[in-house]
Amino acid sequence: MPEDKVPEEAMRRVVLALVEHCVRNTRLEDFHAGTVPDSLIGDYSDVKVVTPYGEIPWTEVSRISDAEMKALMIDIVNKVYTFLTHLEDVVVLRDSARWNRPEQDPSLLAFANRRAAAREAENEKKY
Repeated sequence: MPEDKVPEEAMRRVVLALVEHCVRNTRLEDFHAGTVPDSLIGDYSDVKVVTPYGEIPWTEVSRISDAEMKALMIDIVNKVYTFLTHLEDVVVLRDSARWNRPEQDPSLLAFANRRAAAREAENEKKY
């Protein structure tokens, strides 16, 4: 284990603060603020959106437009950049202190492991 590796509990704290400040507290809150339909069945197959061009089943409706997605991603990128450049001052848990404990995402972890193995193989070729 490298000496400069961040301890697991410290990393979990950074992750929670980063997500709270840089993802949850973004334009995503605006999208979340709308009215959510109820479903008698429970799977929303009984819910439809009525438009001038016809009905769209709720399960097929895009909940975010391309323009909204672009604005959201710009907002998140700028917040993450600011967060990482001011890490010591922004690692503060508010609501996220009550969230579930972070866990490794299996697909992202597999990607990271493949990249690490490729990097290690590349380094071995050099020496």
